[in-house]
Amino acid sequence: MIHARGGVVHSLDIAKDRHEALKAAANAAKGCDMLVTLGGASVGDYDLVRDAFGEEGLALDFWKIAMRPGKPMIFGRLGATAMLGLPGNPVSALVCALLFMGPAIDRLSGRLPRLPLRLPAILGAALPENGPREAYLRASLKAGNNGLCATPFPQQDSSILSGFANADALIIRPPFASKSEAGDKVEVLLLDASIGS
Repeated sequence: MIHARGGVVHSLDIAKDRHEALKAAANAAKGCDMLVTLGGASVGDYDLVRDAFGEEGLALDFWKIAMRPGKPMIFGRLGATAMLGLPGNPVSALVCALLFMGPAIDRLSGRLPRLPLRLPAILGAALPENGPREAYLRASLKAGNNGLCATPFPQQDSSILSGFANADALIIRPPFASKSEAGDKVEVLLLDASIGS
């Protein structure tokens, strides 16, 4: 995804879930435009990224966002380096990378931020009411008589990567959306061109 936005990847070693290893990673990223971490951003015993980077001078802009998947995300600055801490669950990391990392790279490159293409669609299956976080549901798309039909996958757990790999789009559900029936209108983000070129 970084290459697709024109970025150059400098891959650091995997950091152990220890303060000293994470501090070393923060120091190794000096001189980079952006440091992207995967995992360690939540509230468990081994989620140490925010605290360890804080000890290295992280100026935290925000931590935790009201979306699903992807709540435990970190953004701030380590000196001159932008820092984006993606969640550890693979689907959460991918969705956050699409919505935040790609546009941030665009901005750092002097371009207008690009987001995945957003289109109207017809819902292919009923959905229960949504909770307090904006939801991005993996779905298949098919062209029909009434336009695009987006059918959400039955399994939406953020650890199930195969659903993301097989998805054509993400259905966007606003916070506290009421129950939806098949045939209702929704908005989707296309995944085929979402990482940009």
